Amino acid sequence: MPAKRPPVPLSRERIIETALHIADTQGLRRLTMRRLGDALQVEAMAIYHHLPLGKEALMDALAEHVTAIHVEPGTTWQDTARAWCRTGRELLRDHPGVLALALTKPPKGGTAISIREQTDQLAEAGLPDAAEAVRTLRAFVFGSVAVEVQQSGWADPEVDEWIRRDERADADFERGLDALLKGLPA
Repeated sequence: MPAKRPPVPLSRERIIETALHIADTQGLRRLTMRRLGDALQVEAMAIYHHLPLGKEALMDALAEHVTAIHVEPGTTWQDTARAWCRTGRELLRDHPGVLALALTKPPKGGTAISIREQTDQLAEAGLPDAAEAVRTLRAFVFGSVAVEVQQSGWADPEVDEWIRRDERADADFERGLDALLKGLPA
């Protein structure tokens, strides 16, 4: 008889990854503390040790997970902005189940730091009014991902296989990003 494996220790990271999996595969409405506890093979109350404020803290952590990004500055502000937008888009596309949280939760913690870093990088690279540009770029990324997820069939219960990657959406995103970057300094 094989030896039993010791249980995987509960951690904040493991909780968030499991919650992301539930939200992405079953939808955010199906993410409950009880369902999360079952998936982690712990009592739901054990989660509160890592997230003392419970479900609200979990929702904040999920939003932060997909919006707190970091990129190295490029040679121009356009290269830097393009890297931020592409990285942000990929994270949101990887976790469509928490897109609604990313759209509605105010930036806190790592997300607020990320926004400040992006603003500083663009300002240092010479973009006038970098804070306004960052707001515009974030709105573009969130909006384009929202349309992409909507068109993918991800939330449609009648769709067996949703389209995770769409070349047309990639081309639309790049075309929109090019136009936006041309218009920002104006």
